[in-house]
Amino acid sequence: MYGLSHCSTCQKAQAALEEAGWAVEFRDVKDAPLSQAERESLLADFGDKLVNRASLTWRAMSEAERAEEPVAMMGARPSVMKRPAIVAGDQRLLGWTANVKRALGLPA
Repeated sequence: MYGLSHCSTCQKAQAALEEAGWAVEFRDVKDAPLSQAERESLLADFGDKLVNRASLTWRAMSEAERAEEPVAMMGARPSVMKRPAIVAGDQRLLGWTANVKRALGLPA
């Protein structure tokens, strides 16, 4: 799971998964930044949805910063990434919605 350790959504997701018996390997993308290849891979998996355009980080960015390529944008400002990004086997899930919970076998 990729996210931010201070993000309440990431905390809820991690707690729910661990309670359901999942072994969660959490990576705080701010403390342990993703490499360019890792950011490219996540972008390939999730597309433009990977950039959280509702975040405070996005709202504070200038138009020029918003026009950057997502891979570079996430490298400069990791908190603009939508989270959590969950990689579980062949599954690639983004956010902590009812659909994501169901996909992982958790009650929605």
